[in-house]
Amino acid sequence: MNANARDTNQGAASDAEQRQELTREGSSPTFSPLYQQIKALITQSLQTGEWRPGEIIPSEIELASRFKVSQGTVRKAIDDLAAENLLVRRQGRGTFVATHHEDLVQFRFLRLVPDSGEQEHPPSRLIECRRLRAPAEIARQLNLRAGDSVILIRRALDFSDAPTVLDEIWLPGVLFRGLTAERLNDYKGPMYGLFETEFGTRMIRAVEKIRAVAADEAIADLLKVPVGFPLLNVERVSYTYGDRPVEVRRGWYVTTRHYYENELS
Repeated sequence: MNANARDTNQGAASDAEQRQELTREGSSPTFSPLYQQIKALITQSLQTGEWRPGEIIPSEIELASRFKVSQGTVRKAIDDLAAENLLVRRQGRGTFVATHHEDLVQFRFLRLVPDSGEQEHPPSRLIECRRLRAPAEIARQLNLRAGDSVILIRRALDFSDAPTVLDEIWLPGVLFRGLTAERLNDYKGPMYGLFETEFGTRMIRAVEKIRAVAADEAIADLLKVPVGFPLLNVERVSYTYGDRPVEVRRGWYVTTRHYYENELS
């Protein structure tokens, strides 16, 4: 038997032993493939803050030793987490926890692209930020009780000095204590970066519904378009670790010089 075959057999044996160990300890779902169990353990470390956004995580060799599995099993788990934008591989540097401060992640959630195809960072204008009781529909979407505390943020994004996006953002009040209009105005980075850095809430995935609507008087006034002007309405529910909903966002987009781009795979 050659060395490569021995390594493969040893790795398989190690994986089999660890699968039994993980099952005995109840650390992971009993019937999931081993790499998915390792993926769940790494995700747990991300959720608990063992490795924070922007930080490098241990190498594949170190993680393989920690979990007593083969390096290939760890690599497959990390590949999945990178595909889900939770981790970022950097050639020659290692694997890092993804952060909303990176352009790649920012534009993952803002899909509006100028006709020229060149992305831009639109300035944000805060319209209001206030704390109130959750309306029934917002409470349902955030898994809250009607009347629980929520924060409502309304802002406009200006592309090329023209009002282009109007956002209405609802957040659970208990997760965002201390979030005020002053804090939002003082912060210069992306809003999700603020949520991640100062409130420990990272948006992992989102579900969107899109439809065409006509601008009513209030929205038309804020976006500087005629009443009845055609807009793209995007409603998003964003989730953090554990598939917990932490944001409801309703956006109205002017698409005269922009289009909504989404990559399907």
